[in-house]
Amino acid sequence: MKIWLFRCIAVFIPVLFILLLEASLRLFNYGEDYPLFINNPTHPDYVLPRPDIVKRYFNQVAHTPRVSMEANFFLAEKPDNGLRIFVQGGSTAAGYPYGLGASLAGMLEHRIRATHPTRYVEVINTAMSAVNSYTLLDFADEIIEQAPDAIFIYAGHNEYLGILGVGSNYTVTGSSTATLLFLKVKELRIFQLMQAIYLELKKINSSSSLSSSSSSSSRTLMSQVAKEKDIALNSHIFAAGLEQFAQNMGLLLDKYARANIPVYISTLASNELDQKPFSSLPAEPDLQQKLTTLAQRIHRFEPNDLLSEIATIHEQIQHSQSADLHFTLGQLCARLEQTSCAQKALVQAKELDTLRFRAPLAMNRIIRELATRQGVTLVDTEDKMRQRSSLGLIGNNVMLEHLHPNVSGYFVLANAFYEQYFASLTESQNTVYVPTNLAWQRRPIIPSEEYVGFADIIALTSDYPFSPTPKPVVLPQPQNWEAALGLEKVQKKIDWLTMQKKALTQYNKDKNIPMVIKTQQIIADALPHDPVENLRSAKNMHQTKRLAEALYYYQRARRAGAMNIDTVIDRLEEQVKKIR
Repeated sequence: MKIWLFRCIAVFIPVLFILLLEASLRLFNYGEDYPLFINNPTHPDYVLPRPDIVKRYFNQVAHTPRVSMEANFFLAEKPDNGLRIFVQGGSTAAGYPYGLGASLAGMLEHRIRATHPTRYVEVINTAMSAVNSYTLLDFADEIIEQAPDAIFIYAGHNEYLGILGVGSNYTVTGSSTATLLFLKVKELRIFQLMQAIYLELKKINSSSSLSSSSSSSSRTLMSQVAKEKDIALNSHIFAAGLEQFAQNMGLLLDKYARANIPVYISTLASNELDQKPFSSLPAEPDLQQKLTTLAQRIHRFEPNDLLSEIATIHEQIQHSQSADLHFTLGQLCARLEQTSCAQKALVQAKELDTLRFRAPLAMNRIIRELATRQGVTLVDTEDKMRQRSSLGLIGNNVMLEHLHPNVSGYFVLANAFYEQYFASLTESQNTVYVPTNLAWQRRPIIPSEEYVGFADIIALTSDYPFSPTPKPVVLPQPQNWEAALGLEKVQKKIDWLTMQKKALTQYNKDKNIPMVIKTQQIIADALPHDPVENLRSAKNMHQTKRLAEALYYYQRARRAGAMNIDTVIDRLEEQVKKIR
């Protein structure tokens, strides 16, 4: 009996010590909590995703990548008639480089709100640059607490080089099991203390840490994120990235299934036609020479004379491991409008690109398999992008660089989600289909924002991996007042809200009513706690007979403190009930 008592005491003492240490650290406010959602300091009725949530994964500011989640607000208490959709994913889901207006949440919120005239619709963005399936999984429980009616997911490009990715500089361990454990213990104060001690010791032993961090502060995230720059097709690390994605997404979907929340998950698209491989094994000299000769002959002969030769070379190149070789062949086939040859070669070039910023084909196979689960719907964005592209080859017609869409491409992405979402609705839900052309006209992004995005892409592509060394960022001269306004924002002379308000003033002067309505709506959405801005948007909608949207902004204005609008709201509520 005494032996068992001593054994229990021997076990209990270290456990008690750990509990007391954890409690003491919390008592003295050591460490940090980083909840996904925080209160809006301006108005208690609203909460927002925490902009600096990335700090959750990094113990020191110097080691934290410069990414943030764009502020977007939703009600702290979901209304009885509320309909909430949360968006998860990386930079594409977040609308990079344009921002929230081009994101899935931005492109879809107004359209889905018009689809459900009697519901209080909120489409909330939790997507952020550089994150992958670990972050999506880590956010899930907090998202479930907010009572979502659906989840939209566009993710998979960052499994290798994103935060916690298998080939990333921003990772904690090479083990998937250890990374999942890290996600569970990262907010324990004891763990944060151990992290801090380890990093201090590491700093002492690394004399170059200060100089390297300061020299890289002006570089792009893409230039710093890749630790593994050569991940060969079907290599151990390649397989680990796929396994990581399949495992984490499976766990994520399990959580949503247990909560009975429907999920819409999308296939991935990237630039095949106009983005050369970032990293390639050397091309076989004889095959490279044949392609060079063929390219020269295309200028001198009728294309039909070269078709048999193209087929022969395609056959010879099949087993080459050179991404550059396949890319060159794919572009030649595209010039000759040989669709099958072009698509096979360009896709293979992407597959063989060893710098894994673009998801491989296998990622879409995993997504399609995940979408066979009960309660999960496939959104085939890749197919929609191909339908929008000549010869079915995704290129600069919908993409800005390797994988971020232009505004047209972002609309294709959002429209793919909308069509699948609307198809899942029942006739009894009092819904209104919003046509594609109308949704495009009302897209919540103005030309000044497009210029800002354009400038960001020039900066991105002036550094690694698009350029071996950083190049000066040279912006073209603005051709109109909207671009000039965007340039002011790029040069940090004005902030985003000032840019929007200046644009609104000019649109009013020009009597450009559609842009006045759109810009005022964008401002009101950024400031849901501002009664004046929301009342202005409500009146704009009311005057143009957009009754359901008018009701939404009147209700929001009243919640923010606007007076003497109860009668208008009551009348609109009766009118909106009749909308079919």
